[in-house]
Amino acid sequence: MYDLVDAATQRLQTADAVAASKWINGGPITDPVRAQQVLTAVAADARSTGVPTDYVTALFTDQINATEAVQYSRFSGWKLDPAAAPETAPDLSASRAQIDELNRRMVGEIAEQWPALQSAECVALLDGSKTAVAAARGLDPLYRQALDAATRSYCNP
Repeated sequence: MYDLVDAATQRLQTADAVAASKWINGGPITDPVRAQQVLTAVAADARSTGVPTDYVTALFTDQINATEAVQYSRFSGWKLDPAAAPETAPDLSASRAQIDELNRRMVGEIAEQWPALQSAECVALLDGSKTAVAAARGLDPLYRQALDAATRSYCNP
């Protein structure tokens, strides 16, 4: 389950670049059109792997919500301390391409980990993976909380 949690973490970590782009360009944090595109794409990927689409869309809804929460936190910090706000940001399309690739990887990992996700050991496996990934990636408390939110439905297939 480590690889699934690690991919989810990497996807969460795109939030800083995306927030910077939205901050600089005045874009909204929530983007319902983009969110629906993501959910449609992951549902199609799930169908091709035999994983229930409702399960995958629920997981990715949690993932999107957690990513948006990180972005809101960044915006809040920049409003309180404008000097800390980014002056440059990567192109949003580059971040979205990275997100799309991570989404495909996550759906593949969900399919591979499907037996573990349905098992009685799921919670213990998930907790151990989150702890290991958080340590390996040096997650701060905000990202650790976001990871908990992004993975909250993993063990409820």
